[in-house]
Amino acid sequence: MHTILWACRRGAAMAAMPARGAANGGVLPLLPRYLLKALRILPMLFLWEVLLQEGAHVDMTLNQARSYTVLGTALSGILTIMTPASGWNYEGKLLNLFLRPMGVLRQLTCQTLGGWLPEFPGFSLPVIGIAALLGVPLLPASGWFFPSLLLCVSLGFAVDYLFVCLAIRMQGASYQVQSIRAALAAILSGSVIPFAAMPELLGNALAYQPFGSLAAAPLAIFTGLAPDPAWTVFIQMLWNAVLWPLALFCFSHSQERMVSYGG
Repeated sequence: MHTILWACRRGAAMAAMPARGAANGGVLPLLPRYLLKALRILPMLFLWEVLLQEGAHVDMTLNQARSYTVLGTALSGILTIMTPASGWNYEGKLLNLFLRPMGVLRQLTCQTLGGWLPEFPGFSLPVIGIAALLGVPLLPASGWFFPSLLLCVSLGFAVDYLFVCLAIRMQGASYQVQSIRAALAAILSGSVIPFAAMPELLGNALAYQPFGSLAAAPLAIFTGLAPDPAWTVFIQMLWNAVLWPLALFCFSHSQERMVSYGG
C-alpha cells in the first residue's frame, strides 16, 4: 500500500510540472489556441444541420450530431492521445528521461496528462457549459461512457507509443511519423465524422479496428449511437489487452536504436 501511494505521489508530481508550465503565463496566452479550437465547432454544427434538414441518410439525429461534435472538440486532447515522445526523440529530450528514477513511459504518460489538465477548466468546461445553455444535450446516454473514456485514454497511449517506436526505427523521420499518426487518427478514430454518418458497411468495419476504439467509442456511447455499449467497451478492452503488451515489447526493443539530433 505504501509503495502504491508513493508511486501515485511521484506520478502526481510529474504531472504537476507540465500543468504549471502550461498555465505559467496565465490565461491570455492560451486564449488564441482555445478560440481556434472552439471556432471549429461552428462549421460542423452548421454542416450537420444542413445535411439533416436536407434529408441526408444518416443513422443519427441532429441532437446526437451536435452532442458528438461539441464533446469531441471539448475532450479532443484525451480522446486521441498524442504524447511529445516522437518530437522529443529527435530533439534528444527523450534520452534525458532515462536518467530519472521513474519508467520512461510512465513519465511520458504523466507529462501528457499534466499538459492537458489546464485545458479542462480553461476550455473543455466552458465549451460544454455554453453548449448546454444553447440547448445541446450533454448528458451521457449510458453509464458505460465513463469506463469507455478511461479505456480510450489508455488505448491512446498504447497506440502513440507504437508510433514512437516506429519513429525511433525511422530515426530522422519523426515529423513524418507524427503527420501519418495525426492523419490516421483524424480519419479512422471517428473524432471528426461519426461512423454512423458513413455508409453502414464502412462504419461497422471501422468500429472494429484499433483506432475505432479511441474517440468514436466513448462518443458513440455518450450520444446513444452505440447499439450495445457493453460490447463497445469489450472491444476496447480487447484492443488494450492486445496493444499494450505489443507497445511495451516494441519499446523495450527500440531503446538501443535511439539516435537523437546531433548524434
